[in-house]
Amino acid sequence: MDLIELFSISLGAAVAVYCGMKLLLFTRILFPNLWFPLSETFFTSMGEWAVVTGGSEGIGRAYAFALAKQGLNVVIMSRTKAKLDQVAKEIGDATGQRVKVIIADFTKENIFSEIEDQLKDLNIGVLVNNVGILPSIIPCKFLEAAQLDQTITKLINCNVRTTVKMCKIVLPGMENRRKGLIVNISSGIAAIPFPLYNLYSASKVFVERFSQGLQAEYKDKGIIIQAVTPFGVSTRMTAYQKTNIVTLTPEDFVNRALQYVRAGDKTNGSISHAVLGWFLQSIPFKIFYSDFMLQSLQDYVKARLHMRN
Repeated sequence: MDLIELFSISLGAAVAVYCGMKLLLFTRILFPNLWFPLSETFFTSMGEWAVVTGGSEGIGRAYAFALAKQGLNVVIMSRTKAKLDQVAKEIGDATGQRVKVIIADFTKENIFSEIEDQLKDLNIGVLVNNVGILPSIIPCKFLEAAQLDQTITKLINCNVRTTVKMCKIVLPGMENRRKGLIVNISSGIAAIPFPLYNLYSASKVFVERFSQGLQAEYKDKGIIIQAVTPFGVSTRMTAYQKTNIVTLTPEDFVNRALQYVRAGDKTNGSISHAVLGWFLQSIPFKIFYSDFMLQSLQDYVKARLHMRN
């Protein structure tokens, strides 16, 4: 066997192994219950309470309901008391679990000492850092955002600072008990630099990297810390897009995402979103960043808002 033939065989074998590994990884996404099974008591074994920021609507509300159905008492937090009270009643009536309401405007800075006081006596097993804001619903360039200085402060406080501060509050108890689950909601658009949503996507990159680093630090303490990076979910932030195979209801997305909590430090939360993420990363930046594509994105969002109104 000459050298060229040996090289060709070795290369073919390497490609086959690589493709086999890719296929194996894909089956992990297709069959989470097989690869990452959860016991019936998995969530309640973490502690008595779950804390959900931004829990009055959308993905946060769906997480609060889902975790209450798993047997956890729930703390829901947002800035609108009327919405919180309504959701608390709905969760209590549907599940029989206790629901605690904390009113908090996460765009502000000096709120976390009070939150810590209200949480200090609770055995918190699960934290879902969900709250987040967009600089503008209609995508725009960085300097075109209204009241830019205030927008920068509010977005960083809500999307970045809140995640860190809530982890700081909840992690010590989890470390002492050597168990716990923290789910930090990032975004699929954090996968690449994303013009017109630049400030938002950059803040979600922070959430993703912070979560992955934190998991490396605390994995040996029995704590699961995971970044969840969804694409389309029909919420107020996405102008309540019509649901389809890619755009999911909050309830559908959360029920799927919870199946992947043992799947590693990052997940898209659903098969369709994982495929969309792979597709997005395969598009050459030159095409994605073209004036035509960016204008099309703006026009699409404007049209969606017009239909909604």
